[in-house]
Amino acid sequence: MSNKGQRCNFGCPMEAALDVLGGKWKGLILYHLRDETRRFNELKRLIPGITQRMLTKQLRELEADKIVHREIFREIPPKVEYSLTNFGLTLTPILEALQRWGIEYIEEITKTRNEV
Repeated sequence: MSNKGQRCNFGCPMEAALDVLGGKWKGLILYHLRDETRRFNELKRLIPGITQRMLTKQLRELEADKIVHREIFREIPPKVEYSLTNFGLTLTPILEALQRWGIEYIEEITKTRNEV
């Protein structure tokens, strides 16, 4: 849905959700924004491996999808902060459920590998 001005062409609700949340980085970005407003460099530090270019791209897509709010403070030096929109905040329980599932998955895989 990141393409502004285009009609919604999703085949099902799951497709719409995965279009917004899919990829390697968006879930991590949203997870780190779920509790507080963060600046760009803070997000970059919290997400090792993401490039500046990719973080910018992902934040712009999330902003276009009305999930992330970008606030620019007109001061010197300029400051930009990112936070979840009210609609973006509705993703919090989903992100926390994914985190719990991830913990269980890591434990299961570790247990299985130790048994072999």
